[in-house]
Amino acid sequence: MKIPSFVIYALALVMSAPAMAAETLTVYSTRREQLLQPIIQAYTAKTGNTVKVVYDSEGPLLEKLKQEGAKSPADVLLVVDAGNLWRAADLGLLQPTKSSALEKTVPAALRDPQGQWYAITRRVRGIVYNPNKVKASDLSTYEDLANEKWKGKLCLRSSNKVYNQSLVAMMIERLGADETKKVVQGWVGNLGAKVFSDDTSLIKALENGPCQVGIVNSYYLGNLLKNNPEFPAKIFWPNQSSSGAHVNISGAGVTKSSQKKKVAQEFIEWMVSDEAQKLLSDMNLEFPVKDTLTKDLNPILQGFGSFKADSINLTTAGKRQKEAVMLMDSVGYQ
Repeated sequence: MKIPSFVIYALALVMSAPAMAAETLTVYSTRREQLLQPIIQAYTAKTGNTVKVVYDSEGPLLEKLKQEGAKSPADVLLVVDAGNLWRAADLGLLQPTKSSALEKTVPAALRDPQGQWYAITRRVRGIVYNPNKVKASDLSTYEDLANEKWKGKLCLRSSNKVYNQSLVAMMIERLGADETKKVVQGWVGNLGAKVFSDDTSLIKALENGPCQVGIVNSYYLGNLLKNNPEFPAKIFWPNQSSSGAHVNISGAGVTKSSQKKKVAQEFIEWMVSDEAQKLLSDMNLEFPVKDTLTKDLNPILQGFGSFKADSINLTTAGKRQKEAVMLMDSVGYQ
């Protein structure tokens, strides 16, 4: 069995780690253990610090942090989706962090204005399509997927997932509630199948099912292509002549309860270093926050091409999340 290069790299670093760890950090995370562990190992090898990780889904994890209060052992909260980070900040679970390194590296739209959280990777929600049935020239924007020409051809993931909630929240900010409602209503009217529980199932339905186009996070396609390079699906970056593609994130913030703020901040700073960014991107085929790493991207990501991103600050995804959920529910988007 071929061992992935990032695992070999992480293990090599661990073998050269200092004998004694200087500090022990506790991280609460919604990320999968198999994705995060090589990063933790590389961090320990680099700094000598050890990291304890508590894994759970976002709801229970935030509730745990809330209930523990000032006595929580957590130093860093590391989760996916800006809406979850906004909620953590809104609940008073994070503390502001002033970091020139983070401010220099992380684009303003991808961090909290008060420094309570910062993006670590970019998760772009694009349009996936079957090139045997659809031409790239037929595609343009998220809004255009409400056009009747896509009737019976569009597939979507469930509105229960935060990824689509954040997309619609950002659309409300940009288009207004009334116009966004028309778009989402058009999506529902164009559905060619029941909504999917996950992006991977949606992409697979492009091959033989009624689906010809859909909205997904690009790394789901990337991971599918890694195992099946000939699969008939491509990614299209929407809204490139207007607002730009919707970019969500995985991100981190220092918890309010942390008594190790300096070390916790340095951990987040390390996560956006070139070394960590390359590991993070290669493992799950997410885009790094650093555009300068383009030439070092996995070939699959390079094949996806560059994109213009929406410049609206991602705190909007959290602020308008409740409104987005209500809007989707009102038009029957399940």
